[in-house]
Amino acid sequence: MCTTCGCGQADLRLDGRAHDHDNAHAHDHAHDHAHPGRRRVSLEQSLLAKNDAFAAGNRQRLAERGILALNLVSSPGSGKTTLLEQTILRLHRRIPVSVIEGDQQTSQDADRIRATGAPALQINTGKGCHLDAHMVGHALDHLDPAAGSVVMIENVGNLVCPAAFDLGEACKVVILSVTEGEDKPLKYPDMFAAAGLMLLSKVDLLPHLRFDPEQCIAYARRIRPDLQVLRVSAQTGEGLEAWIGWIEARRAAAQKA
Repeated sequence: MCTTCGCGQADLRLDGRAHDHDNAHAHDHAHDHAHPGRRRVSLEQSLLAKNDAFAAGNRQRLAERGILALNLVSSPGSGKTTLLEQTILRLHRRIPVSVIEGDQQTSQDADRIRATGAPALQINTGKGCHLDAHMVGHALDHLDPAAGSVVMIENVGNLVCPAAFDLGEACKVVILSVTEGEDKPLKYPDMFAAAGLMLLSKVDLLPHLRFDPEQCIAYARRIRPDLQVLRVSAQTGEGLEAWIGWIEARRAAAQKA
């Protein structure tokens, strides 16, 4: 958890500008971490409780305007940004899309997203290994997404900490590429338990790999039996219409609610 990995010292920057990050992450880590277990658990609970309060505010704000927010989570190199580019190109004429990009450094991903025509805000977390709800709330202030639109949150590449942090999203979407190995759901169960949809990405590479997609899906559903799974390729377009249809259905539900 973040109380032991040190990511609470995130140097938050919105589109390259330093930003005050006045929340539970601003505690001092300049001390020995050999604490008794009870103190560590208490600190983790406090961290998550404050984050959950910010997340609830984000969720209410989005719901009041019928905005669908999706939290895209994965390991680095899963193809999130490329998939997101192709998703926007297929959606933008029908549904307004805006993007919150999370990375430790650089604005490269936000620059790529803006090239599709979608507004994007880059959050650089510095030493932080995930986005939190307070960061996302500030990003929503800057982006001011349109009512009835879709907000895509591309989280920092990491299958550990982002699982624990609710951002106020409607759903976590975990992206697992076929280059990563079938057993990732078993190694990182919290992420797959938290996700409502798994996108098995880069399936165009399957003929060149020793990867068993059925075994991977079985492992994922061992963690979460009701997990939805779509197989996609940003290169060939395979599965992208099914992915777009899933987004449109979730957006319609958000508007109806």
